[in-house]
Order: sequence, then C-alpha cells, then structure tokens
Amino acid sequence: MKLICIGRNYAAHIDELKNERPEEPVVFIKPDSAVLPKEQDFYIPEFSNDVHYEVEVLVKIKKVGKHVAKQFAHKYYDEIGLGIDFTARDLQSKLKEKGLPWEKAKGFDGAAVVGKWVSKNKFKNVDDISFSLHKNGEKVQDGNTSLMLWKIDELIAHVSTYFMLKKGDILFTGTPAGVGKVSPNDYLSGMLEGEQLFEINVR
Repeated sequence: MKLICIGRNYAAHIDELKNERPEEPVVFIKPDSAVLPKEQDFYIPEFSNDVHYEVEVLVKIKKVGKHVAKQFAHKYYDEIGLGIDFTARDLQSKLKEKGLPWEKAKGFDGAAVVGKWVSKNKFKNVDDISFSLHKNGEKVQDGNTSLMLWKIDELIAHVSTYFMLKKGDILFTGTPAGVGKVSPNDYLSGMLEGEQLFEINVR
C-alpha cells in the first residue's frame, strides 16, 4: 500500500506558503510506515521544531488501475475519508532550498493520519464536500473539495499515468489554507460534512 499525496491543490494554501501555482498536480509519496496506528498519539519528532498539521480529504483505491481515463476514475474508489499530512516545515524548507526531495519532512513515522472511511454514496457530489480541522476546540482549517484546482477524478487520472494504482492505496488530495504548528498536548479533530472522522492527541 502506498500513500499518493498531492501538494498545492488549493489556491489559498499556495498563497499562504508563498509558493508558485503549479501547471499540473504536485505529487509525492509517503511510505506505508508513515501511517499513524489507530488510537495512537502523535509524537512530534526530535528532528523538527515546526511540525504543521494539514487536513486533507482521502480517497481509498479499490482496484488495480493504470492510465485511468478521467471519465472512468469514479470506478476506482467507493470510500472517502479524512486525514492529516503532518509536515516538518523547518526541515522541508531546508530541503526545498537545496532542491532536494521532501520525503524526510513528509514521510516520517506517524506523519499520515488516516481517519474513518465513509461510503462515497453518502455524498451527492464528491466535488462538493465540506471538511474542517479543529485544534483544541477551535476551527483552524475549513475547506471544500469544490475549491480543489484538480478534482478527485482528475487526480486519479493524472497519478495513474505515473504509478500503477493498487487496491488499498490512499490518495491524499491536498490541504486548504490555515495550516499551522502543533505543540505538545494539542488535541486535533477532523470533521467531514459534520461527522468526526478522527481525533488525535499530540505529544
């Protein structure tokens, strides 16, 4: 199982990090060891003093696919979820300055929170799903999949051009604006259309 992640898929988030708007999806991979085990706390790694939360809508791939056409992409997933792409921002900035890959900053152990899964049939339109992240009871990120630069089916078509999709793969579709630093004793909870799909304690 692999975690296929999309960066810079919401215009407001691109602006807050002062990044350039990409001409095509920014894609990176997290290893399966990055998945935070269920009901385990998130421990801030010793090598970073600036770990950020990034809430994202997730898509679970249900079958093998390669070069999937956009019009058939909906056949490759039945479940939608919510998660966090934890990012060691200080380390990522150093790596970006040197033109190096981001894996150390994005793929460390526990850097991927995967919440509960929901049937996509629960939604009238997967391109119009509201979601949010709350930190210590305060809403810090508020997004809707309608604001994606590239929608879910477009992303599946794009990434399957480069990577064979396999059953159980998870697509992280990008984060909206509002990312920020986590500190010990923070409590994070993620909501998808009003339903809580995960809660995490930070240590």
